[in-house]
Amino acid sequence: MAMEAVQNPTDKIKHLKLGIIDFVAGSLGGIALVYVGQPLDTVKVKMQTFPDLYKGMTDCFLKTFRQDGIARGLFAGTAPALVANVAENSVLFAAYGTCQKIIANLSGKQKVEELNAFGNASAGFFAAFFSSLTLCPTELIKCRLQAMREVQSQQLKLGMKVKRIGPWTLTKDIVHQNGFSALFRGLSSTIAREMPGYFFFFGGYELTKQLLAKPGQSTEDIGWQKTMIAGGVGGSLLWLVIFPADVVKSRIQVQSLTDPALVIMKEIARKEGIGALYNGLKPTLIRTFPATATLCVTYEYSRKYMQSLLGL
Repeated sequence: MAMEAVQNPTDKIKHLKLGIIDFVAGSLGGIALVYVGQPLDTVKVKMQTFPDLYKGMTDCFLKTFRQDGIARGLFAGTAPALVANVAENSVLFAAYGTCQKIIANLSGKQKVEELNAFGNASAGFFAAFFSSLTLCPTELIKCRLQAMREVQSQQLKLGMKVKRIGPWTLTKDIVHQNGFSALFRGLSSTIAREMPGYFFFFGGYELTKQLLAKPGQSTEDIGWQKTMIAGGVGGSLLWLVIFPADVVKSRIQVQSLTDPALVIMKEIARKEGIGALYNGLKPTLIRTFPATATLCVTYEYSRKYMQSLLGL
């Protein structure tokens, strides 16, 4: 994921092309990630937001499959998930390359390839701020759709009428009822989740590539198998670090909570126990390794292909 540092002003066109390549490659990686990981992501969201309804991951998976099938159950929210992940990863990887260059310049490095794991982790930390701004609205819609059955079950108990709605109708309803700013409910918890998460993701990813590389071998040339392993390690580290913040974010977005994220986290821990902050961790980790491995190998190899195609 390294990019060459800017050496002189005449290279602006080249670096603009590299930025566009990062953007496109990140988009392709996001698409691959969604199709690999969506079913278990749905399970994760349901377990985070309605923990009392399911005995565990397998129970949630089977009930979702039996009640709503594959397309409307396990793959619920796929359309907004695609939008969310394409938006997030395209901006994330484009911003990551830029942040790498800035950190390399500030630390006196000639090339970003010279950055150590901490430097790459720091670049990921700052890049995640920008991707959070694009991720929050689309992930809110995704989470609402994934937990639609559970929300509507509660509404039926209260005597309310319910109807099946899709992502566009849901988006319009949210804006109509609560204004455009409602699409950014959970933004602070998204930023609190993404920035430290991607510090560990990119740090773990780059460090693992370095450890897997043979003496004298570039991390760009370790092969797709080792790239996938590094991606899986990075993704696992990300979720282990950020999971409590993700539980809070999911509840804020699905249940339309308005209290500050820290207050909600304390309430969950007090009423349900610390373990409630890790509801859904098991399906997340099972999903994450292959999903982020696919993301990284898709990003790296599509990026290499586009660079060779353009002679960069």
